Amino acid sequence: MAHLAPAAGPAPVESAPAIRAEAVSKVYRLGAVEVPALFDVSLAVDPGEMVCIMGKSGSGKSTLLRQLGLIDLPTSGRIHLEGREVTGLSESRRARLRLDRLGYVFQEYALIAALTAAENVYLPALMQGQRRSECRARATELLVQVELADRMDHRPKELSGGEQQRVAIARALVNGPVIVFADEPTANLDSISGGTVMETLSRLNRELGVTVVFVSHDPDDRRWATRLVGLRDGRLESDERVAP
Repeated sequence: MAHLAPAAGPAPVESAPAIRAEAVSKVYRLGAVEVPALFDVSLAVDPGEMVCIMGKSGSGKSTLLRQLGLIDLPTSGRIHLEGREVTGLSESRRARLRLDRLGYVFQEYALIAALTAAENVYLPALMQGQRRSECRARATELLVQVELADRMDHRPKELSGGEQQRVAIARALVNGPVIVFADEPTANLDSISGGTVMETLSRLNRELGVTVVFVSHDPDDRRWATRLVGLRDGRLESDERVAP
């Protein structure tokens, strides 16, 4: 499937981490009140890893994911994507990098109710300017990979929570991202559906080599990761690689 070249921006550096945070801090300002959320966090994610960021509520794990995913700007520190510093880019260039190089899976699925599963999946490819026929073919391929071949023309209200999240995973992959970020992807699911979603992410990580960084507060999710990153009160507390 043909892809448009990314908008002018940082070129990948061979053998560089997929993404790297360098002394990243984040302070939210609520009027005159400053609320620190991250303190000098440094972290590099290599291609092909499946990284679980864990911590209690308020530990800063979702905030870190937002910095790594270029959704938010750190108060200080730098983010490098494929070896190139991207923190100082304009918002329009960051938005193009998010579309072209990164994929996202959200806790609330974020599917468009009026669209079918296939249409939800290929919408980001349409936004890249690709032909609808190519987009539909790619969506079909991905929905087969997440085992939803028989749900392509169903709308979100006709799908279970676990099925909706697998549609979201397929959508995250449609533009061939460097890395997929998942923020509490099983938080709204029962244990069986949640296990199916995590198994899907893990299988795609292994079989397609897709780099995955996911946030979880559930200790059971440790088993899906090849690397565990622990946060406590906005600080990096632990970082260990584990056997897959």
